[in-house]
Amino acid sequence: MKCKITKLPIQPFMSFGRMPIANGFLNQNEFNKEFFFDMEIGFSENCSLFQLKEHPSPEQMFNNKYPFFTSSSEVMKLHFQNYSNYLKKNYIKNNSKIIEIGSNDGTFLSNFKNSNLNYVGFEPSSNVAELANQSGIKTINSFFGINSLDLVKDFVKQTDVIFAANVICHIPNLIDMIKTIDQLLSKDGVFIFEEPYLGSMFEKTSYDQIYDEHIFMFSGTSIKKIFDLFDMELIDLIKQETHGGSMRYVISRKKKRIVSSNVSKILDEEKKNNLDNIESCFLFKKNCEDSKVKLNNTINKLIAGGKRIVGYAATSKSTTILNYCGIGPNMIEYICDTTKEKIGKYSPGMHIPIVSVDHFRKDNADIAYLFAWNHKTEIFTKEKLFIKNNGKWISHVEI
Repeated sequence: MKCKITKLPIQPFMSFGRMPIANGFLNQNEFNKEFFFDMEIGFSENCSLFQLKEHPSPEQMFNNKYPFFTSSSEVMKLHFQNYSNYLKKNYIKNNSKIIEIGSNDGTFLSNFKNSNLNYVGFEPSSNVAELANQSGIKTINSFFGINSLDLVKDFVKQTDVIFAANVICHIPNLIDMIKTIDQLLSKDGVFIFEEPYLGSMFEKTSYDQIYDEHIFMFSGTSIKKIFDLFDMELIDLIKQETHGGSMRYVISRKKKRIVSSNVSKILDEEKKNNLDNIESCFLFKKNCEDSKVKLNNTINKLIAGGKRIVGYAATSKSTTILNYCGIGPNMIEYICDTTKEKIGKYSPGMHIPIVSVDHFRKDNADIAYLFAWNHKTEIFTKEKLFIKNNGKWISHVEI
């Protein structure tokens, strides 16, 4: 097993077992041809990078049937408004050229739609890109990389800001991505991105952050080491609440901008918590195994007590929980969701039926497993009646 950055051997420390495509919600007639892979995790002590040993191809994960749309979450829409204001305040000028990597349905870029900025988004999933373009958001249906530079010739060496949100961890060839960014950025341009944070995942034992799309889990330490290899510099780190704990990374060419004191502060914190070495990974493995046992015991005890358990939110995260813990329709009757592309299908791997949220609201189930625990405030507000009727929420993390 070799690191995807340094190409040096890395140490595998845990397998989550046989895992399907996380967003591969399917019909009954597709069960016998479902794709699986061994979701094994390793850690590179050379660049402190937490990474999957193997993963499906990008084309298998991001295609014309991708079922996630950013605009479905009011919380994320508000977050992207705030994120765009941060960019405008600190890095974007009048007539700036900006690029978003993995722009989804254009929710983030919509904040720049009526400005003088020259912007464009890259989105590989054709159904999602089409929706963005229909909304008037300039979107290129393509993976971002060296081979896509011809699609944005006017941006080469002239781009002021390249940004992304929960996307960079999806890109298996980070070297190609960084070389592409180098070709696009102006001399004082910046690359800014947010990703689920390794430190938060370890702290919460939120192992559901790990699935096929999340090829990497980053820390400030790993990002600094990686970009140092390409004559680029980590100039700021800002913790975020999104996705159950994320980090915003700001990158520039070396010695072009002032480095924030946040960087040394957070890097010292990570060293103290062993995020720069594999010891923290072994502790995480034990915590995951303990969490798995505890969750199964909780569910089995509830069922033995005559309680009906259903799931709330058919997320990509749920795929890891269900398959790692061996939870099927005999334990969770169904999972409700608001995404029409998922309703009527079945969860990847464990084949639990996906139904509408309206079904859930009429059902009066006893217990709801909250898979979208990172959106709990938004969901609890929507589902006050469930709580009023003595419904109880459970999850593998504290909610």
